[in-house]
Amino acid sequence: MAACQSSLLAQELPYKNKNLPVEKRVEDLLGRMTLEEKVGQLSKVLGWEMYDKHAGKIGVSQKFKETVKNQKIGLMWATLRADPWTQKTLLTGLSPEEAAKATNAIQKFMLDSTRLGIPLLLSEETPHGHMAIGATTFPTAIGQASTWNPFLIQKMAGVIAAEASAVGAHNGYGPVLDLAREPRWSRTEESYGEDPYLVSKIGEAMVRGMQGEQLGQAGKVFSTLKHFVAYGVPEGGHNGGSVSVGERDLRMNYLYPFEKAVRQGAWSVMTAYNSIDGIPCSSNSWLLNEVLRKEWGFKGFVVSDLLSIQGLSGGHNTAASPAEGASQALNAGLDVDLSGSGYGKNLLLAIKEGLVSEEELNQAVGRVLRTKFLLGLFENPFVSEKEAKKKVASQENIEVARQVARESIILLKNEGHLLPLKKDLKRIAVIGPNADNVYNQLGDYTAPQAEGKVKTVLAGIKEKLGSGTQVDYVKGAAIRDMGQTDIPSAVAAAKQADVVVLVVGGSSARDFKTSYQATGAAEVESSKETISDMESGEGFDRASLDMMGDQLKLMQAIQATGKPVVLVVIKGRPLNLNWADEHIPAILDAWYPGQEGGTAIADVLFGDYNPAGRLPISVPRSIGQLPVYYNHQKPKHHPYIDQESTPLYSFGYGLSYTEFEYKNIEMEVLEGDEDVNVVVSFDLANTGSFDGEEVPQLYLIDEVSSAVSAVKQLRGFDRVPLMKGESRKVSFTLDQNDLKLWGANKDWQVEIGKFRVLIGPASDNIKLNGEFEVMNSKIIK
Repeated sequence: MAACQSSLLAQELPYKNKNLPVEKRVEDLLGRMTLEEKVGQLSKVLGWEMYDKHAGKIGVSQKFKETVKNQKIGLMWATLRADPWTQKTLLTGLSPEEAAKATNAIQKFMLDSTRLGIPLLLSEETPHGHMAIGATTFPTAIGQASTWNPFLIQKMAGVIAAEASAVGAHNGYGPVLDLAREPRWSRTEESYGEDPYLVSKIGEAMVRGMQGEQLGQAGKVFSTLKHFVAYGVPEGGHNGGSVSVGERDLRMNYLYPFEKAVRQGAWSVMTAYNSIDGIPCSSNSWLLNEVLRKEWGFKGFVVSDLLSIQGLSGGHNTAASPAEGASQALNAGLDVDLSGSGYGKNLLLAIKEGLVSEEELNQAVGRVLRTKFLLGLFENPFVSEKEAKKKVASQENIEVARQVARESIILLKNEGHLLPLKKDLKRIAVIGPNADNVYNQLGDYTAPQAEGKVKTVLAGIKEKLGSGTQVDYVKGAAIRDMGQTDIPSAVAAAKQADVVVLVVGGSSARDFKTSYQATGAAEVESSKETISDMESGEGFDRASLDMMGDQLKLMQAIQATGKPVVLVVIKGRPLNLNWADEHIPAILDAWYPGQEGGTAIADVLFGDYNPAGRLPISVPRSIGQLPVYYNHQKPKHHPYIDQESTPLYSFGYGLSYTEFEYKNIEMEVLEGDEDVNVVVSFDLANTGSFDGEEVPQLYLIDEVSSAVSAVKQLRGFDRVPLMKGESRKVSFTLDQNDLKLWGANKDWQVEIGKFRVLIGPASDNIKLNGEFEVMNSKIIK
């Protein structure tokens, strides 16, 4: 009876009253919390050890109970994550129905067994699908960007959100908005490429798809933007290393996608591990308070990357102690500690020593509580365990994964129209380390997969051709381990075949033998008897971009048979394709195409889908060219004495089985005192023999500017389906935000002068161009 009366009394407390304004509820709850409870609300601990699974029963673990009691935690991360780092397998991890039971048990404990009954906010990894057992696995981000289709990516993000929310998640980590201009960097696969405009468009689509119209919408999760900021250009490609960029470069390029996503409504931002001009991002008040909050109007909360607060005293060494590091981070505007050990006792000590005021603390805690109220967690923290099983990995969701994979595939070369292949082949050889390797196809941040769930290239080809064609498979070589090479068997199979599909590349596949750092990044080890395939993914930075192991030898041996060869490259970063480009007649780039990748690749190989993917990142000829991104600052690059300065394949590049014609460019300038709009239109026609899609791209050149600008900059694109013989007028509209420059006086302005417009299917393949002039300068507030 006493417990019942206590519960009724709790329901009458103002912060429990859903009819009160959110700010009143936040104020009331803050006033009831102890200092320890406030600090605990900022702790986001690692969640996969917080449940017990035994004899079919799911409940909270003893470690969870102790953590709640000792740390008064407010958030958890990756509770449902399964991978070699967490040591959660298909047996020890959770199915979707079990995951819903686990999160319900966790929330029930928080409501029933803690003093104030504050529910937990649960964050999960969602970069290319929810990183949990059973969830749909999509192409990694670099493949998503290769679609150049924000509408499809928004649909994909909606699927990811629906699956994550169905099992109890509230927050999804992603999109990653880092510009990848250093392909030696291990996390290139997690990015949308080198260009701020493309990254922003894909990023906005992800935010819209994940969050919906408003915070707390059913079937949605709010997004966490990563990594704030300039994380993708570390010196030497070293993950988390320092970067060398100035404020103008930051604003014109690296901050640009984040601003667009924040203005789209993104509710959370994660700080990057790196420093900028000597100030770590996790203690950078200018970034977090001035730019993010004051300039952009960000209302959500900022979270650290895993252990980045500890890095202030233990890596960057800008703090003499963990307590000083905690104070630097909180005072700079970093609200939530991902780890549970960066704040906690360190922040309590900092407050005791006067390094942090309770006003600053309340501000951070208020942001977390406000989020929970807006999500409706106090009223409805639970999910339906029966519905979870239905909503995760439905056939409809799998079809979306297949479509994203199809649209991500890039045709790099098709000499003599070798592709598409005919389906009446008598015999085909499928060869290579990535032809039938499930995990090499999925990329980093991927959960264990059930048998048969993932369609490899070999499986996709067999399914496509049926019993009428003899399909021979030989691995031939491993990605890295030269002890697994068997080139003679591969050559023998190739000699008997009508055509060879050779599948090579890289791998971000973690395994249970690999060691991992506390941050989850893999340890690079090469002394084992069997060498892991993993040469990409977090922690696997590279000094070269050459194919590893004996893959080039395998390629050369297969090409020497004289048989027609189609090269399919599956990997997470641009790799050296110089020899292949010179000697192999047909090349497909598939990045990491996800669970439906093998089916999608087979669709493209045999003409059931006409490829229209485009490169979101330039492919260099050598690491000596780096950086080689297309939109570098003026002046134009001149050739090296021993090599061209241009990449092997430039940003925006990609071929089709059909041909397209561009003509009749027109421009209309509408300029007022406060704004300017330029409508650019042209005719696009499919003049080839196949139905297909073209990706027209608009690039802009500021002819004369008061500060140095890019040699060209993407400012418009579309993915246009056209049947053979069909033509269509395509239009792009430029506004003052497309023309603006961060001026010498540190303000955004559109300057008087001429601008050149370039239209074409790639950054280095311009079909139409024109010029317009801005007559009046404008300051943009």
